[in-house]
Amino acid sequence: MGHDRQSHPVQDGTRTASRRLARTRRRRRYAMEAVAAFAGLLVLVGYVNLWSEPVPEEPADTDGLPAVVGRPSLPSPLPTAPAVPGLQPRERSPSPSPSPSPRTGSPAAPGVPTTLTVSRSDIPDIVDLTELGRRDWVHWGLGDAGTTVRKRDGSAEIRDLGGKGERGGWDGNQELFRWRDGVPAESADDTPDGVYTCGTGNGFSLAVVADGRPRTATVYLGVWMARGRLDVRLAGGGPGRTVRLEERHTSQSTRVSVRFQAPAGSRLLLSWTVEETFTPHCGNVGLQAVALR
Repeated sequence: MGHDRQSHPVQDGTRTASRRLARTRRRRRYAMEAVAAFAGLLVLVGYVNLWSEPVPEEPADTDGLPAVVGRPSLPSPLPTAPAVPGLQPRERSPSPSPSPSPRTGSPAAPGVPTTLTVSRSDIPDIVDLTELGRRDWVHWGLGDAGTTVRKRDGSAEIRDLGGKGERGGWDGNQELFRWRDGVPAESADDTPDGVYTCGTGNGFSLAVVADGRPRTATVYLGVWMARGRLDVRLAGGGPGRTVRLEERHTSQSTRVSVRFQAPAGSRLLLSWTVEETFTPHCGNVGLQAVALR
């Protein structure tokens, strides 16, 4: 009995140590399993993040399909051509030299025809500039040599370019002029006024601007004991026309109608000068008006 009582403490100590060792082993196993589980969780999270990131689009190949890693590139198919004797397989006959293609530029716009005709006739007793100059008109010398009256709201295509010699006013013309649409003088009733210049080589220089359409410019002019010369030409070139008016003893007047067509912006030029005088007392050429329609 005494022996049994002494052996119990030894056995109890052994069992206690065994239990402690078992618990220690279980804790280590649990810790290792926890570490392994945590490591697996980290790997899983990284894997999910990797696949959830957007993948940039690959540039398209020349055949229109997106590039794929590892996809072999295929050679471009060669164009087929008829077989030519003497050529080896896969050889192609030489391409013919390209023939020059004709230029297909825009054709030039057709040019405006250039025409110029001149005729002469008597001036009627009364000239209505409003009626005859529906596009434009100009009158010179109303009450004074320095007064010029134009058509109100006209095209302003009649230009006074000056000329040699001093201008004077004259109120003895046999023909009378009237208008109802002038500026600065709005209207005039049957005025005989005009301007003149004396001496050989002196005269008037006028111009009418063309607009590309057929137009008629009518010039009202006269002479006193002189021969006047009217030269008409287009600024762009071509033959001109000349009209002469002569009176050795008194005065004479005439109407010259100039029908013309020229490119827009070009000019019809008129030069009215004293070619010869028949008196030492101011043989001259005179100018009353120009009407355009």
